[in-house]
Amino acid sequence: MPSSPPAGASTEEDAAIATSAAADAGDPEPQRNKGRRRRKKRRPRAPTEEEVAARRLVLRWACPGREVATDDGQAAEAGRARVRRPRVAVELHAHSARSDGTLSPAELVERALRNGVKVFALTDHDTMAGVPEAVEAAKRHPIRIIPGVEISAVHSPSDGSGSGAEEPVHILAYYGSWGPARPQELERFLAGIREGRYARANEMLLKLGGLGMPIKLEDVCKIAGNGVAPGRLHVARAMVDAGFVEDLRQAFSRGSEPTGESVVQLVCRTGGVTVLAHPWTLKNPGAVIKNLKAAGLHGIEVYRSDGKVSGLSDLADTYELLKLGGSDFHGRDDKEEPDVGSVDLPVLSVFKFLEIAKPIWHNAIKEIFASMSERTTDLNGSNGFRRICSAGDFCILRLSSEDPDLTSASEV
Repeated sequence: MPSSPPAGASTEEDAAIATSAAADAGDPEPQRNKGRRRRKKRRPRAPTEEEVAARRLVLRWACPGREVATDDGQAAEAGRARVRRPRVAVELHAHSARSDGTLSPAELVERALRNGVKVFALTDHDTMAGVPEAVEAAKRHPIRIIPGVEISAVHSPSDGSGSGAEEPVHILAYYGSWGPARPQELERFLAGIREGRYARANEMLLKLGGLGMPIKLEDVCKIAGNGVAPGRLHVARAMVDAGFVEDLRQAFSRGSEPTGESVVQLVCRTGGVTVLAHPWTLKNPGAVIKNLKAAGLHGIEVYRSDGKVSGLSDLADTYELLKLGGSDFHGRDDKEEPDVGSVDLPVLSVFKFLEIAKPIWHNAIKEIFASMSERTTDLNGSNGFRRICSAGDFCILRLSSEDPDLTSASEV
């Protein structure tokens, strides 16, 4: 005969608590039931119609004409309750050997394909030199390449009080398949970052040596990372590591590196979508995001290979920003490094990204054609132009050309 609930357990919840207490006291039967409850897994929720439709639209954009044969069956499967929410493998943050990665752009695309990635953005540090190779490698495969770049900058407190330390920030820029509207302006800016940082680093090291604080450039470059141009903050960190100063604020006051706000404005001006990279590394992400949003920021990275960062997700909601993410793959010999396509980015986040990006990219194309229309005679016979068969071909031509008449895009 089952025992009655103990006195005072007048509700089912109280009875459950009493049963759990009995199990803790050594009662074997409740303990077995508790074990069975632990083993029971929650059934995955059924995907919404919105998610299924978003997946279909993202696939049609990513692989036009190639996904139709299989997408309807997959979408039908996704509509069943036992199947996890629909997903499109997307990689929006990866580096090649053109900056500090180990794989060539073509090898990176091949790896993405093996991992089932349908949308891939190459985002090398301060250069888009690898994009043409990535676009060429993807031509014969069902994968969409987003020309991208991760631009180095610095954030300084904007309250004018001088309180708070500067810290490096990285802005991800995503362009349409025709590339930036003003590629020459963008490349001048990126080249200025790359060359200026090396020059300033050398100049600072010479001055520090004269002050009795010798630091080697290779030590600074090691702190910056392979392929990344060293900056003032990397020199400051080398000074801290060498014991010459106690902290970064003591090392330097505000310098001449580009601010995060100026980078965001440049990308917006050249027809790109801006996203703050790995904001979880920042000391004060709220202040940084607030300032960058005012400059035109479109989104922040929220998703990582280990899931969503809830605090950053709340900040994205507060400032009405896109919630994106990527693996930040470099191809290092590190078993813990997330692989290409490993970030489980919700298909609705990808769809919202495209909703924001497509009008921006469309306007960039209009600006590109407007600048081209001023050189009609060139299009009809100049040796500076060759036959263009696709947007991918045009992106390769624009991003790899050294002809200023071809790559310049004048004000409309």
